[in-house]
Amino acid sequence: MGKAWKFGENLNTDEIIPGRFNITIDPLELAKNVFCEIKPEYSKNVKPGDVIVGGQNFGCGSSREHAPIAIKGSQAQCVIAPSYARIFFRNAINIGLPILECPEAAADIEEGNDVDVDLATGRITNVTKDHVYQARPLPDFVLKIADAGGIVNFLKEHDIQELMS
Repeated sequence: MGKAWKFGENLNTDEIIPGRFNITIDPLELAKNVFCEIKPEYSKNVKPGDVIVGGQNFGCGSSREHAPIAIKGSQAQCVIAPSYARIFFRNAINIGLPILECPEAAADIEEGNDVDVDLATGRITNVTKDHVYQARPLPDFVLKIADAGGIVNFLKEHDIQELMS
């Protein structure tokens, strides 16, 4: 369970991590400046297991992987939004950042609510409001990629020939 951090619609990758900080791909370094211009208190107050809740088209903008890496580096458990920019969606999966699509949860959860997320079932519980939402669960292979820490680590752990059969 974690605290909800709420963001609006069309949050772009430069608002997640401004380009001037994209001189590294180190998740912990990027996390120091994640959301620095729109929610400067985030990086100093986020706790492992907290949840990012966004609006429509979360992660629009550039195709850089720095944005999902910065969020993952902040140790947020996952991102919940009604929809994602497709390149952000793919980058999040590739680096092992769990993301769930759930318009009802994104609309109802408020900043600071306590939220519990079961990634395997897609069940999201707003503990503060005693509301339960159902997102489409992440496919098993996506959970395995997230558990491995991203697609590169996943492929290092598995025989590619085995995966192709």
